[in-house]
Amino acid sequence: MNGYESLAWIKDKSGKEYVCPISVLKGDISDRVELTEEERQACMDVNLIVGTERW
Repeated sequence: MNGYESLAWIKDKSGKEYVCPISVLKGDISDRVELTEEERQACMDVNLIVGTERW
């Protein structure tokens, strides 16, 4: 799996959204509301890409 389908979009409890390679996420990703520090380092904060809190 490559491209868009290999990514997961995670919104944490504080409302920040991250895009993460599925391969770095541990466990069930369907209802994730938090990332481990290790996972967060491998993910990209969507707000930094888009430049707004909500796009």
